[in-house]
Amino acid sequence: MELEGRVWILDDDDINTDVIYPGKYTYEMLSNEDMAKHALEDYDSNFAKTAEKGDMIVAGRNFGCGSSREHAPQALQKFGIRAVIAESFAEIFAGNCTTIGIPCIQLPGAEIARIAAVIEKDSRAAITIDLGASTVSWPGGSAPFKMKAGAREALCEGQWDALGPRNQQGVQIMEVCGTH
Repeated sequence: MELEGRVWILDDDDINTDVIYPGKYTYEMLSNEDMAKHALEDYDSNFAKTAEKGDMIVAGRNFGCGSSREHAPQALQKFGIRAVIAESFAEIFAGNCTTIGIPCIQLPGAEIARIAAVIEKDSRAAITIDLGASTVSWPGGSAPFKMKAGAREALCEGQWDALGPRNQQGVQIMEVCGTH
């Protein structure tokens, strides 16, 4: 499975879930479109205006730290972010991303710096993530990435939605019982 897209560079470490999706919106019932508008607004107020659906995020260490706020990966998904690449991730954030189909790709800081240098020269440059081969490629370079084996396999096989089979099983049980 390959993903290709433009890159949005977040040149910081420790970008927490409150920055990814501000807590002041967690108590409101927002549409998908409104959730997407608030993604990363406290980090860069231009994000929602200039990033595009299908973009990927590249950041530093410990991306998604802080609370276990599920709204953070959901806001990125609703915006249309295809993948997040960072030196490291908060474990709960990475798990929440995998659950909704967003790959969290780990690359060493030197490789992230190479990607950032390419994007600095050409903001429209695209990168490709090959989940099957565990590589990230960009104009002029490529590198192997790290990802939990179970997460990579689930994403490659389209099995990342752990609730999907359970929900389908529940529908089947309800049909057999005549309650559906």
